[in-house]
Amino acid sequence: MLWSLIKIILFVAAVAALALGAGYLLESEGGVQVTVMGSEYTFGPLQSVIAVLAFVVAVWILLKLLSLLMATWRFLNGDETALSRYFDRNRERKGFEALSEGLMALASGEGRVAMSKAAKADRYLNKPELTNLLTAQAAEMAGDRRKAEETYKKLVANSATRFVGVRGIMRQRLEDGDTDTALALAEKAFAIKPKHEEVQDVLLKLQAQKEDWAGARQTLSAKLKHGSLPRDVHRRRDAVLALSEAKSILSDESPIEMREKAIEANKLSPDLVPAAVMAGRSYIAHGKPKLATRLLKKAWEAQPHPDLAAAYAEIEPDETPQQRIKRFTLLTRSTLNHAETKMLMAELHIANEDFPEARRALGDLATSDPTARSVTLMAAIERGEGADDSVVRGWLARAVTVSRGPQWICDNCQHIHAEWAPICENCESFDTLEWKRPPEAEMAMPGGVQMLPLIVGALEDNSAADKGDEATGETDVEDVELVTDPPENAPDENAKV
Repeated sequence: MLWSLIKIILFVAAVAALALGAGYLLESEGGVQVTVMGSEYTFGPLQSVIAVLAFVVAVWILLKLLSLLMATWRFLNGDETALSRYFDRNRERKGFEALSEGLMALASGEGRVAMSKAAKADRYLNKPELTNLLTAQAAEMAGDRRKAEETYKKLVANSATRFVGVRGIMRQRLEDGDTDTALALAEKAFAIKPKHEEVQDVLLKLQAQKEDWAGARQTLSAKLKHGSLPRDVHRRRDAVLALSEAKSILSDESPIEMREKAIEANKLSPDLVPAAVMAGRSYIAHGKPKLATRLLKKAWEAQPHPDLAAAYAEIEPDETPQQRIKRFTLLTRSTLNHAETKMLMAELHIANEDFPEARRALGDLATSDPTARSVTLMAAIERGEGADDSVVRGWLARAVTVSRGPQWICDNCQHIHAEWAPICENCESFDTLEWKRPPEAEMAMPGGVQMLPLIVGALEDNSAADKGDEATGETDVEDVELVTDPPENAPDENAKV
């Protein structure tokens, strides 16, 4: 309100001043006399003021015309002017509109449209670092791999976009199956951006596939350093790589280095069964049974496994069955209720020909949680106690159709492996194998019930000899061992201790 009043007062004062000045000019006498080329012009006071104002306006217009002429000359000469900046802004606006339309087309899955919009944006903007990336991705979507590769190579030539170009060509080589070139490109991309998680994963996977365990461990350390991998996962995977490195050293007949790598792998991840087995056997080979015993016991407490039991048996290879039972009792006392412990002790008592004790050790495992191994052990116990062939055949028939029990299974693709490996042989994923039971659809043994006539026929062929044994009251131990032996194609986890 106050400001409006002040503006009104100022306006009235200005009008009053102009009116007063005009009155003075009208009342004053004299004027301005101007002589031009011998002609004299006399202007009154008011006319003089008007003439001065007209002269100022004329000079201003002249200067503007001169500026326009100079700007036109500079524009025609190629210099930057307001006119050129106007056209540049117009081109830039059209270029960014084409670029945004191309991105929308790319997001919509219209590769050809995105390529045409990228070409239009390139004509207007002349910024290849923006348009080449859109062109490459659009070409890949449209299936024009040659165009995409050419564009990625252009991106490699520019230092600002080199990483994008290298990564794009790397992905193309991976799709083509050229892992050697992809590995070299992954190493180059990793050198440019070591924090890039996708490049880290690709490089680690390729190094593992090429069995470059030392390089893979360095990449894994970089993932930990840059925060893209939790510390506990790093320790586990570092143990897997150390174990794989130990295996490669073992194949080169370097036992000392193998032992060090195996022990390192076991220290990094004590629950990694293959590392514990290899480390334990390395201690056994170097005459350190106490260290092997302590290591295998710790691994058994973390995860009971048949391979651990087999390595534990190698500590005292010449002991009697009674001595072995006594020693294995120390191994299994902390896992008495585990299925692997029950089957292991049942096997040991069968080897000692103490079939009642084997039945007690096995418990109701063959009926409550039947697997091919537990049911086969039950058949061996029945045979050892002199049961009828029909009872034995019934257990063997069931062993054919029940689950094979825990196996090395890939968490990523559910592929079953006969033995542990750092990389899945089916999907090539790294560190995805886990000792567990397969899905229901995978639980039947190979061959299924088609194997049943062969087993039953083998029993009938030996029926006469069995009846002779029953008449004499003797039990043929070889028959029991034959029953407990796994099929030829069974994995190592079913091997006898």
